[in-house]
Amino acid sequence: MFDLLWLVPALPILGFLTLVLAGSRLSRGIQSVVGVGSVGVAAAISLVIAVYFITNPPADYHFNRTLWHWITIGNFAPTFGLYLDALSICMILVVTIVGFLIHLYSIGYMADDEGFGRFFAYMNLFVASMLILALADNLLMLYLGWEGVGLCSFLLIGFWYKEPSNVRAATKAFVMTRVGDTAMAIGLFVLFNTLGTLQIQELAVRATQHWAVGSTLPTLAAVLLLGGALGKSAQLPLQTWLPDAMAGPTPVSALIHAATMVTAGVYLIARMNALFSLAPAVQFAIAIIGLTTLILSGFSALVQTDIKRVLAYSTISQIGYMFLALGVGAWSAAIFHFVTHAFFKALLFLGAGSIILAAGHQQDMFKLGGIRKQLPVTFWTFLIGASSLAALPLVTDGFYSKDLILWDVWSSTTGGPWIWAGGVFGAFLTSLYTFRMVFISCFGSPRTPLERKPRISIRIPLITLAILSIVVGFIELPSNFGNIHLFSNFLNTALPAFSGNGSNFNDELVLEIVASIVCIAGAPICYLLYLRKSDYFEKFSEFPFVSGLRNFWRSGWGFDLVYNKLLIEPFIWITTLNKADFVDSFYRLVALLVQLVHRVLSLTQTGKLRQYACGIAIGAILVVGLLTWL
Repeated sequence: MFDLLWLVPALPILGFLTLVLAGSRLSRGIQSVVGVGSVGVAAAISLVIAVYFITNPPADYHFNRTLWHWITIGNFAPTFGLYLDALSICMILVVTIVGFLIHLYSIGYMADDEGFGRFFAYMNLFVASMLILALADNLLMLYLGWEGVGLCSFLLIGFWYKEPSNVRAATKAFVMTRVGDTAMAIGLFVLFNTLGTLQIQELAVRATQHWAVGSTLPTLAAVLLLGGALGKSAQLPLQTWLPDAMAGPTPVSALIHAATMVTAGVYLIARMNALFSLAPAVQFAIAIIGLTTLILSGFSALVQTDIKRVLAYSTISQIGYMFLALGVGAWSAAIFHFVTHAFFKALLFLGAGSIILAAGHQQDMFKLGGIRKQLPVTFWTFLIGASSLAALPLVTDGFYSKDLILWDVWSSTTGGPWIWAGGVFGAFLTSLYTFRMVFISCFGSPRTPLERKPRISIRIPLITLAILSIVVGFIELPSNFGNIHLFSNFLNTALPAFSGNGSNFNDELVLEIVASIVCIAGAPICYLLYLRKSDYFEKFSEFPFVSGLRNFWRSGWGFDLVYNKLLIEPFIWITTLNKADFVDSFYRLVALLVQLVHRVLSLTQTGKLRQYACGIAIGAILVVGLLTWL
């Protein structure tokens, strides 16, 4: 059964090649069958392989297959190989299942778009790149998939390239993630130069054998890999590209935020856990970066008016929770939140897309309203996704994954009450901006007439994801509520088990109650502020300080302004001064000297035989004299 693993990335690649080479000659029906079917069959194969892996686990709970030798340069001989374990199974299941549902949704969403076939070609390549990244058995192949998702994000964010703003957003995403990718590439050089291999499992063994905990080399390599993870996962300070990435079609936003790209950084850190464990200072920095990011992005989400930008900042915040878990060594908790987040965030984006499409591409929440009665299927599924994002207690996926992270943070040796309190405050912000989004967009009277109802290809993914956003959380329940640890027990075959200060039933119960109250509190507060519309709140929001703070948060805490002043504008100024390109000046000087020498030598070409003979004689005398003197 494991011999079919190569088909998982190969099928989306085949779909991409078919749509690129023959797409213009195919009908839209065939294009959708190729685009959706290739990912759907890959999802089915992934599911079968996962079931077989669980029921008939291979030796040491991993399967490795080398397809071919890729490059051989001296001692550097990376392979094109696939590595399957519990972590990569989680990744390929999420990527293919969520990717398939987003592809299916796209049939209805992109039905009237002139770039229908091109869209599915890019989406297939996006999924294939992420699968290569997740299944790679060495860091060079992982880097191939890493750059592939970066390329596809550029193509898809700027899909509607006739709008200059879309191209700018795509370029911004491409350039900002390249900053992190450059750091990661240098990290690969460091690892190979010092350990002599890029095979992931061999790297873990050699790093543990040759490097002491906290020494310089593992710290340097971990910092460089962390740079790549920060760029792809949109964490501080490389987070500003993600809100602008909303310029792409909504299915693209769902795929980037839920199943691909932004989760690549989380996967990289989890996969390289042995290296980060040797650099505890870097690992603690991951927790602090995640905590800071989730709080700052939570404030920004709280003041957005564009429904997709709310969800964009929400993604940055939720990835922050995953980084927080990774930073305290709660590897399985981070991946569990990755899984649950993929389902409810894909649901939210697709639900938002259904609303936007029905409202004539209106994305301003304050110009929507009335969705609850006009689009009941969209509303109820969107509400389920929002409830899971806000971690509604006991009945949603988000509650169980976020609660696990908060408990592990509390009980970890590097976490503690203060970091836990920051995580709880972030959960309160999440509840606020989530229910604010729901009440403004879905309740009240309609402010924009709806142009159409969602098609069946849109409703099916919404309903499926809504079900998954409820039931998946029950595979990992806390000790005082079922004590089921199916997910963590499975994932611990690939990742180190969490080692905290031990479980205390009463402490865990108290923390769960506190977190539950905080997560629920956003609903009544937002109801009073946005449905009852208190005059006091309206007057308070009009104060200059409050208005200025709201604009500051809405702009993403001014990061773009700082980058423009410190980096972009100086660079443009330098390029303006150097518009003639001083490097070319050197080559122009060389050309000028060649021309000068040519003109001097051409003066000797007179056509007079006597002068040539005289020249030969003088030359011969000089050569003989030189030889005699030497």
